[in-house]
Amino acid sequence: MTQCEKKLCGTCLLRNPWKGRGLAHTEEERRENGLTGLLPAAVETRAQQVARWKELIAAQSTPLNKYLMLDTVRMIDEALYFQLVVENVEEYMPLIYTPTVGEACQKFSHIYRAPRGLYITAKDAGHVREVVANVPNEEVDIIVVTDGQRILGLGDLGANGMGIPIGKLALYTACAGVNPQRALPVTIDAGTNNEEFLADPLYIGLRQKRMDEDSYYALIAEFVAAVRERWPNVLIQFEDFQNTHAFALLDEYRNKVPCFNDDIQGTASVVVTGFYSAMRVKNEKLSDQRILFLGAGSAATGIAHLLADAMVEEGTSREKALGNIFLYDSKGLVSGRRTDKLAANKLPFAHDVECASTFEDAIRQLKPTAIVGVSAQPKSFNAEVVGMMAEYNEHPIVFALSNPTSKAECTAEEAYKFSNGTALFACGSPFAPVELNGKTFVPRQGNNSYVFPAIGMGCIYTRAKSVPNGVFLAAAKKLADLVSAEDLENGSLYPPLSEIRSLSVEIAAAVAEYCFDHDLAQIERPACLKTAVAQAMWNPADPQF
Repeated sequence: MTQCEKKLCGTCLLRNPWKGRGLAHTEEERRENGLTGLLPAAVETRAQQVARWKELIAAQSTPLNKYLMLDTVRMIDEALYFQLVVENVEEYMPLIYTPTVGEACQKFSHIYRAPRGLYITAKDAGHVREVVANVPNEEVDIIVVTDGQRILGLGDLGANGMGIPIGKLALYTACAGVNPQRALPVTIDAGTNNEEFLADPLYIGLRQKRMDEDSYYALIAEFVAAVRERWPNVLIQFEDFQNTHAFALLDEYRNKVPCFNDDIQGTASVVVTGFYSAMRVKNEKLSDQRILFLGAGSAATGIAHLLADAMVEEGTSREKALGNIFLYDSKGLVSGRRTDKLAANKLPFAHDVECASTFEDAIRQLKPTAIVGVSAQPKSFNAEVVGMMAEYNEHPIVFALSNPTSKAECTAEEAYKFSNGTALFACGSPFAPVELNGKTFVPRQGNNSYVFPAIGMGCIYTRAKSVPNGVFLAAAKKLADLVSAEDLENGSLYPPLSEIRSLSVEIAAAVAEYCFDHDLAQIERPACLKTAVAQAMWNPADPQF
């Protein structure tokens, strides 16, 4: 080790994204750390640095270029990056995550510039413990892991899927104050069946078809064991796994280690929030709704089960709650009368109803009060679909949740226009306010970012032993409580994302309370949970690296 490295001075300090602060280093710091002459004379405030980078980001012509410019900030100065994001969260969240992260993942091998996170490949089978030992982080509180097989609505992106855990963990920090030095993005590179990537000379991943099932699950088991051995309290978030694997992994590990699947459970939590808000507008009970999903994958069934949990909490039976929920998949309405073999996750919703071969026919037959799009089928909530919903309901619930934007079932403008302004609308990607009939509607995303960072923070703070479904319902109820009457009047079923840090304190405290009340916490309960959680949140203005 060189003398410079021991003291972390000079260029070693300037090039360290955790310690270097560029022109914000004071004159005293410059003298003490060998920086004199290595920086221009100006000593800047963090506000000045933020202003410069905002100008540079704004000058970029495309969202992807803005994404790359933000990533450049992060490579130089982590604390400054998060200060930028925290202060401009509504503007930058669509760049860090959906919809821009979809394009970033598709092009990840071509925009790859510097290593971040951990890659575990099929070739590492039998040696994952040694690979995990190479991670420099002494402590890790949370891991977001993907295998890249089902990235957003874009399919198998292989190792290019690493953009997802990187983006998710950035939101953990920006939204809920999870310490970025204690967060680890992981990609399980089990190969890819994407022929375009396998033929791409710049593809960064393993050049082979995906592993067989037995070898795949063995590799995942080795990974879970290795990270739990090194960091016994680590929280694991499974992200963007193919449906069969997503359910299998959640079933395998949910009662063994603190873990959750954001596509199944996090999405469900934020969508249930939207339903709670819609019930305030309609002045009705959730258990009185008939809900039809377009799509029957992990997101759909995850949302459906949590909706059923919420109905049961209102006092209805589980059987009746499940009977209020219907799925429509690529072969039509999921019905007990279908002759094809249904996947296990669809069976609880295979009711004794007539088969319907079009979504429009399903609506005519069921007359639902709500439709939820998780299909990645753009424009499927067309004028006929939304028009029928408005005919059957004074305030039809229309949730077009697929992302990125190109996959949305309808736009906000279409939902309001086709329903003549009566729809209660939520979306998976951002849309601008809509003017109709002299009123301005402010649609807001049913964005997982409202809940998963705070759920993670609450579980990390309490060192939760597991993450049961009740945690996600607790988060949904708390978020719904934070939606104001003014929000509802403007057509917003969620509060402004600009308030995400304060919202996260409330939600994380509610999650922590659930953990204490259900004997999941491994720490002593503080006198005031909200204060304790707020104090535990990492702040980029006082990074304490």
